Amino acid sequence: MTTSATTSAPLIEKHTIGYVPPEDRHGKVRDLFTLWFGGNIAPLPIVTGALGVQLFHLNLVWGIVAILVGHLVGGVLMALHSAQGPQMGIPQMIQSRAQFGSLGALLVVLIAGVMYIGFFASNIVLAGKSLHGVVDSVPVPVGIVIGALGSGIIGIIGYRFIHVLNRIGTWVLGIGIVVGFGYILTHIQTDDFLTRGSFNISGWLATVSLAALWQIAFAPYVSDYSRYLPANVPVAATFWTTYLGSALGSSLSFVFGAVAVLATPVGMDTMDAVKLATGAIGPLMLVLFLLSVISHNALNLYGAVLSLITLVQTFAYRWIPTAKSRAVISIIVLLACCFAAVGASADFIGHFVDMVLVLLVVLVPWTAINLIDFYAIHKGQYDIGSIFQVDGGIYGRYNPQALLAYAIGIAVQIPFMNTPLYVGPVSAHINGADLSWVVGLLVTSPLYFWLATRDSAYRRRLTSGKLANSL
Repeated sequence: MTTSATTSAPLIEKHTIGYVPPEDRHGKVRDLFTLWFGGNIAPLPIVTGALGVQLFHLNLVWGIVAILVGHLVGGVLMALHSAQGPQMGIPQMIQSRAQFGSLGALLVVLIAGVMYIGFFASNIVLAGKSLHGVVDSVPVPVGIVIGALGSGIIGIIGYRFIHVLNRIGTWVLGIGIVVGFGYILTHIQTDDFLTRGSFNISGWLATVSLAALWQIAFAPYVSDYSRYLPANVPVAATFWTTYLGSALGSSLSFVFGAVAVLATPVGMDTMDAVKLATGAIGPLMLVLFLLSVISHNALNLYGAVLSLITLVQTFAYRWIPTAKSRAVISIIVLLACCFAAVGASADFIGHFVDMVLVLLVVLVPWTAINLIDFYAIHKGQYDIGSIFQVDGGIYGRYNPQALLAYAIGIAVQIPFMNTPLYVGPVSAHINGADLSWVVGLLVTSPLYFWLATRDSAYRRRLTSGKLANSL
């Protein structure tokens, strides 16, 4: 099995949303483990993991169980998306045109772009707070700008540099978080470390949902980082390296946040709790997390830019986006996010929780449709040329089956959802527990399969796609 191609790939990525031809494929499948492990040892997952005990009042044991369940379940969906990359050689959002049509996919692309921007802004807030924690004289807004600039440089250089940094980060951050765990557990500052909080079903399910969403939120761009691998890399290899890296790295960070909060007095900001709980090594931990969030956040900027390019290229179909185009759009997004992040930094956790709960509702049906279409219907065989045609080629401008399944997938979640905008009657009846994502998956998956396979026109497109792929 060949897992690497050319080793002379340019440092600055030249491709944007186009197909990556065989001669430009490079890298090794094990790079996916380091990318998703190293990228998830960062402040944002630490803050998110702490919510299980901070906001939902679970004790340590039940908080850890919820974290593990969420990541192990959500990680399966995320890794299945990653395995599409080498087979398709195109970004995930472009591939969505094969399910939704060239214009029908715009809604999903827009949602993904908003998600990336939200995560980018959230991460640079944490970068600003981490830098302020290391150097008191640096105000948080200044730290936000510095963090954004660092991520911007990495994102503009692109794919290859992101992988290199995360290979280094896996070792440095992996060792760092293990040392951090050791220090905290030998210097606990509270008497109720194991007894603070208790089991409650709504809090447990909410924590499971946050962990699962953390994984599902990567789904719209995870295959962007596997699409450069040679096409003969086995699906299983791509799946397992991605799954193990992401589930392990995320779980460690989530649990670290919960442990740090419980080891320090009630009411502390999570990153302040990390600094206090890690004592003498606290400043070093914050430096590591600062470097991590800058590196990892480049993925969000990269994904946001590819989504914006996809939106524009749908209408300006003669436009051939280049590395220069990607750099210009990256700078525009960076400036806008800096402005938003400085304004939101005072109530970061509240804004972040609001955003992820809404994202859960709109991402799950897309995930179900994309995976069912790729693995159960098309079995990885698509007409790449049609995907880039303005009229969608054999996939058309709209796929009514996908759009109908997507709309129903969102609608069926409403009674089960619990967001700042709306609390469904079922959720209210079970003390606020949010089961919407489970219902969305269970309904959308078989519904889309039934709608797509019963449509004769769609079956003809399926046959055409297989023939075109084999030419």
